[in-house]
Amino acid sequence: MPTAEAGQPGHVSERPRFEMVDETVLHRGWIISLTKATYLDPDGMSFERDVVRHPGAVAVVAVTDAGAVVMVHQYRPALDQWLLEIPAGTCDVDGEADEVTARRELAEEVGYSARHLQVLTRCAITPGFCDELSAIFLATGLSPVAVDRHGIEERYMEIEEVPLSRFDSLVDDGTIIDASTILGVGLAQRHLAAGR
Repeated sequence: MPTAEAGQPGHVSERPRFEMVDETVLHRGWIISLTKATYLDPDGMSFERDVVRHPGAVAVVAVTDAGAVVMVHQYRPALDQWLLEIPAGTCDVDGEADEVTARRELAEEVGYSARHLQVLTRCAITPGFCDELSAIFLATGLSPVAVDRHGIEERYMEIEEVPLSRFDSLVDDGTIIDASTILGVGLAQRHLAAGR
């Protein structure tokens, strides 16, 4: 039976149909939930998967007039290491539009507002086990505002402005490993080069 393709409203696909038939919450945390979901494959056979449910996130590629990306050094407990990444945050305010969340995170984490904010992409971060979708924005026309950080890790953040000309080398040498940062800055470079 034809089904709507994810991300393609109204698009009909002839791909085989999978169906989720049951889901049990194993753990409900402050932001995420872990569930055990039961599916039927196209032949009607049942199988289970562990699924992390996540409310979504935003990330912001903030580019200064001098051509630098405003980034943060932040400790990430899951990896037990500091990462150099673009400002980002979870969509944890019910009903808040992605653009509003992005503007809030940009101000809270690095102390900037943006005259121009546009979506570069919406992407699945780890679709093998998590339903998190992230909206990545390009912010330009930056103006300083008060920083208002929340959470233990954010209290220790350090801001660094990285020239776009240095970005690729920091990816190549393993300094930058965050996927949203690599994707977002890559798309921003293409966008800015095209004069959009």
